[in-house]
Amino acid sequence: MKKILLASTALALSSGMAMADVKMGVLLGFTGPIESVTPHMADSAEMAWNEINEAGGILDGQMISSVRADSTCLDSSAAQAAAERMISSDGVVAIMGADCSGVTMSVLQNVAMSAGVPMISPSATSPAFTDTDSGGVFFRTAPSDARQGAVLAEIVMSRDIDMVAVTYTNNDYGAGFADAFIESFEAAGGTVTTSVAHEDGRGDYSAEAGTLASAGGDALVILGYTDGGGSMLRTAWELGAFESFFIGDGMYGDELVAAVGEALEGTVGTLPGAEGDGADAFAALGQANDVVTESSFTGESYDAAALLALAAEAAGEATPEGIAANILNVANAPGEEILPGELARALEILRDGGEINYVGATDVELIGPGEAAGTYREYVVEDGQFVTLRMH
Repeated sequence: MKKILLASTALALSSGMAMADVKMGVLLGFTGPIESVTPHMADSAEMAWNEINEAGGILDGQMISSVRADSTCLDSSAAQAAAERMISSDGVVAIMGADCSGVTMSVLQNVAMSAGVPMISPSATSPAFTDTDSGGVFFRTAPSDARQGAVLAEIVMSRDIDMVAVTYTNNDYGAGFADAFIESFEAAGGTVTTSVAHEDGRGDYSAEAGTLASAGGDALVILGYTDGGGSMLRTAWELGAFESFFIGDGMYGDELVAAVGEALEGTVGTLPGAEGDGADAFAALGQANDVVTESSFTGESYDAAALLALAAEAAGEATPEGIAANILNVANAPGEEILPGELARALEILRDGGEINYVGATDVELIGPGEAAGTYREYVVEDGQFVTLRMH
């Protein structure tokens, strides 16, 4: 298969063909605590749009161009300003993003809702979005941390560990995940000795590690990002405070292995993901196009971007209103199932008046605005590698 060229601000076809007509945004934390994974997420999203462009585009030959902007993951003001520029200056009709839950909620409530521009986040997992009335402009391809918290609690208990300490990154993602885990763990008969928030980007976490150690527990549950969470894990291990660690999706990635080293060995965690034909097709597509797909939220990013484009085709117009109104129509049954690499076939079906059920890389099923069903991988770190144990 011909390799796809990915560009940061536009996706162009080979020389002599039409340039892009429809702009869509990629709003991710290219700086900040998840900057090591967002390039792979962006590349995966743009791979979907380029796949469509190579098939002739949407709506009788309109090409899709990508406009990237930095959410920072943490700075809500910066994320809002980036989203406003995307919409008012760049003219994007939809946004793939944002990423971290706090900035995503800020962009949604202060920019996207008033502008009527649809967003599909591949990674904003806070349970708060489930009950947020976005007026039909917000969707996500990653499931809520309310479910991840329950899954992680089940995994910890299954290892005969019933007393843990918890630390979480001090934002909407960390707090929501921690609340969900603690509620499920205690409901199952477990004890949480203490729950301590931590800030990202600090040089020394010995004070927090000391507080956690004093409270005790058979393991430390760390719900954060590679920066703060990884440093917390390494510090707790070096101080001898804990020997067993459990982590969530925000810390998954080779960068964590590089940052933490041998302290990470045996750590168990969870990550939204899927297996089967869709996941295999996505991995093959990434390999053919030099896109890293074995990273956090890459499949969810490809799926989010594909849904935005397919919704425009279903609407018959690349407008925010048309896209928002058709996302659920292309995402769910009934219709012909569509996997990664089959976007050209999906467009043909829609043009002929048919229906599609976009399965994608992650077995997409959107329950409604703001909520997605999903599955989780349980993994363990062995010899510096993330090894999948089972699906939940």
